[in-house]
Amino acid sequence: MVFWKLPVSTGKMACVGAAIGPWFYMALPKQPVTLTPEQIAELNRKLSTLRHDINNNLLLIMASAELVRVKPETTAKMMNTLLDQPPKITDAMTKFSAEFEHTLGIKRS
Repeated sequence: MVFWKLPVSTGKMACVGAAIGPWFYMALPKQPVTLTPEQIAELNRKLSTLRHDINNNLLLIMASAELVRVKPETTAKMMNTLLDQPPKITDAMTKFSAEFEHTLGIKRS
């Protein structure tokens, strides 16, 4: 995975990742995959949690941006909140993707 580091006024670096190269190549199962109702329920629960967590991260981004717009003096404080959210979203997506692929027998090459 390739990351671009973007300097920000707080002195932190914001990393934006792009999936390039082998990340796109996957080996799908050769045979049909059968999931039990329990496995489907578990994947659904994890997907629901993922949606909930990402929505919360996006809400924090929107609230921080709005607060900065209304009260510019909060910029430095809110910048930390803004910069903390993208890695949390990426981590949540990566974790769910790994579990999803494992359950379905998908292999990354």
